[in-house]
Amino acid sequence: MKLVIDIGNTLAKIAVFNKSDIIDFKSIDMISYSSIKQMLDTYPDISTGIIASVREMDPDFFSFLDSNIRLMQLNEFTPLPFENNYKSPHSLGYDRIAAVAGASGIFQLDNVLVINAGTCITYDVITAENKYLGGGISPGIQMRFKALHTFTGKLPLIKPGIESTIDIIGNTTERSILSGVLNGVVCEIDGIISSYKLQFPELKVIISGGDYKYFDKSLKNNIFASPNIVLTGLNRIHNFNEKK
Repeated sequence: MKLVIDIGNTLAKIAVFNKSDIIDFKSIDMISYSSIKQMLDTYPDISTGIIASVREMDPDFFSFLDSNIRLMQLNEFTPLPFENNYKSPHSLGYDRIAAVAGASGIFQLDNVLVINAGTCITYDVITAENKYLGGGISPGIQMRFKALHTFTGKLPLIKPGIESTIDIIGNTTERSILSGVLNGVVCEIDGIISSYKLQFPELKVIISGGDYKYFDKSLKNNIFASPNIVLTGLNRIHNFNEKK
């Protein structure tokens, strides 16, 4: 069994894998020694693991993990199961690396665009020849709501509920913000997918991330939802290095 940890800008996700299957999972605001110890106590067969973090972490935390399991830390030097053609690999987010690894594992002989809707919305493309080219980064949904509130004098901070559709015409300020942000993101993603399809006609599209639920049913393009693509990718990177 393996412990797979993804520490993002907003949430930390911890999963236990048995081969390629997730058998336990938790999402928390802040990772802690107790949350890791609970997983290790519950699953004493965990012997190895991998961690990726976009935040600065206390070195003692890595030492704690390393004293309990054989730990791999994903970084720019980690061997990957694809060819990385990104021009600045030292600044490439580990979540993007893992998402690409997960997506290319699902569609191994196809051009794939993986969209991760979290704190930021990231777009990453990997070719049927297993070459990662790069992609794009734009503000995530919550960031857009916060920006409207922070950089204006009177607009409220909106926290959306789960709604399948938002009317394009908002009849209150709150509904107008919801329309502008959520419908704007839908149009952005649909437009970007269409642009990629001009270059890669047989393109597979995967969407993931904590905020994909706000708009995945509204998108015109056919997409494959995989909420845990980063964890799946980390597991694949771990297995790739174990075989090496």
